[in-house]
Amino acid sequence: MLTGLALGLVLCLAVSLSLGKYPISLKEMGLVLRHGFFRNGGPYPGHLQLVANVLFDIRAPRLVAAAVIGAALSLSGAAFQSMFVNPLVSPGLLGVLPGASFGAALGMLIGNSWFQVQLLSFGGGLVAVCMAVFLAGIYNGDKLTVLILGGIISGSLFTSLLSIVKYTADPTDQLPAIVYWLMGGLSLVDKETVAYTALPILIGIACILSMSRYLNALSMGDEEARTLGINVRVVRLCLIFVATVISALTVAIGGLIGWVGLVIPHIGRMLVGPNNSILLPTTALVGAIYLVLVDDLSRLLLNVEIPLGIITSLVGIPFFSIIMGNAKQGWK
Repeated sequence: MLTGLALGLVLCLAVSLSLGKYPISLKEMGLVLRHGFFRNGGPYPGHLQLVANVLFDIRAPRLVAAAVIGAALSLSGAAFQSMFVNPLVSPGLLGVLPGASFGAALGMLIGNSWFQVQLLSFGGGLVAVCMAVFLAGIYNGDKLTVLILGGIISGSLFTSLLSIVKYTADPTDQLPAIVYWLMGGLSLVDKETVAYTALPILIGIACILSMSRYLNALSMGDEEARTLGINVRVVRLCLIFVATVISALTVAIGGLIGWVGLVIPHIGRMLVGPNNSILLPTTALVGAIYLVLVDDLSRLLLNVEIPLGIITSLVGIPFFSIIMGNAKQGWK
């Protein structure tokens, strides 16, 4: 299964490289790659320079970003669902997505630096989750329930703050940019953005994959996990931190892309079952393929680019409605 999905992702990326407003044939791609490998990076002959620019400067960074974002959102969703033993949990549970969205909108309001927008987006997501964890720590009761309620409060607060930012933004310049960015999109992704953000996301993905056996124990319940010698609090906080970091980084790259972290883990669970050792890598690969295909639709359906968040919502809502009846069966 995993080998087939990995090959499917490679094939999907190769085909997607050739798709776009400037179509590129597989022969041209082969010539560009052959020239790059055997001519030591010298100037490309004829029109191949234009083909190389489209491939390496525009499409490749964008497709890598789509695959990394899809894998990160799907994997963090699967981790949250197993951690909280709840099939309706997604990366937005603890307020990370509203916090990151507020940070990005604030960055657009107070400055024009794209790096500043990404940094504030990442910081906003972390602050939102820290607030949820802090609220859970000061109240008594079932810690899991209090943590989820803390996430709801944190998410609502940052959603309100986001509304204030949008209300005070310049309606002719800043507000359209904020609204468009919040709908999700990869049109601003470049090689530098991918280089700065893909590596920490991949490290976070590797960390979650390495903790699959702890997630298996947590999915049986806290008491059962403790009997296995697991420090439930420490493991849960580590998983929350890593899943939050990679989710916030996806918002910093491509804006708010919803439904991926909720729907894709269910597809993975229906394919391979609830064992996180196989579920997590399956979910990551399915999520990567899914968002690469969504990005293809975003670029090709109309003459103008459709925000990714719109497509993932239009696909995710009816799809989740259909599979909802099978979700419980796949969870067992």
